[in-house]
Amino acid sequence: MATAGLVGGLGPETTIDYYRRIIAGWQAREPASAPSIVIDSIDVKEVFRLVAADRAGLADYLSTSIDRLARAGADFAAITANMPHLVFDAVESRSSIPLISIVTTCAREAERRAMRRVALLGTRFTMEAAMYPDGLGRLGIDTVIPDEPERAFIHEHYEGEMIRGVFREDVRDRVISIVDRIRTTEHIDGVLLGGTELGLLLPFEQIAGVPVLNTTVLHVDAIVERLRA
Repeated sequence: MATAGLVGGLGPETTIDYYRRIIAGWQAREPASAPSIVIDSIDVKEVFRLVAADRAGLADYLSTSIDRLARAGADFAAITANMPHLVFDAVESRSSIPLISIVTTCAREAERRAMRRVALLGTRFTMEAAMYPDGLGRLGIDTVIPDEPERAFIHEHYEGEMIRGVFREDVRDRVISIVDRIRTTEHIDGVLLGGTELGLLLPFEQIAGVPVLNTTVLHVDAIVERLRA
């Protein structure tokens, strides 16, 4: 049996969600056993600091975590968050074990579902980065992001609350209204929850009538399939 390595703590509630989903996904296929998983929990506040001020330092920080997972016996690894994938290529290039990209996984699912124009939600760093537009664009899919005040609202509540496990109903309602506004004005046919905490805030298959790409669910499915390979 392969061993999965998870870079966790990004934030803790998401790591718990990943763990539970991987166990459930495995046991849906192999009910008589359980998967082998190693988790290295790092500091999400440090990740936010580094993504804002030192991308090379962020790559180093994540690579150190991947190295610990490899030494602990992981055969492959996954970073349980979207934002750190801003430096995924740099981390992957120095990793001694294969990594499963959340961006590639979600882009392939958007293509499979014949989506052509997708709204991207997440932290400000994720929404304003090129990683999803590039990953989706290679498959002929356009990316739309919220306007500046909407991005500021989502980022503020993401960094200030969601990564600490705080999920407010009024914030949920406001994010739904943002998706509805984008649906009306930008004619999207999908919404990508490009922050794993957003899947906890918005655990729906559709938002404002728009199909959802839940990055946690899709990433977990890819991890379980790799475990079973």
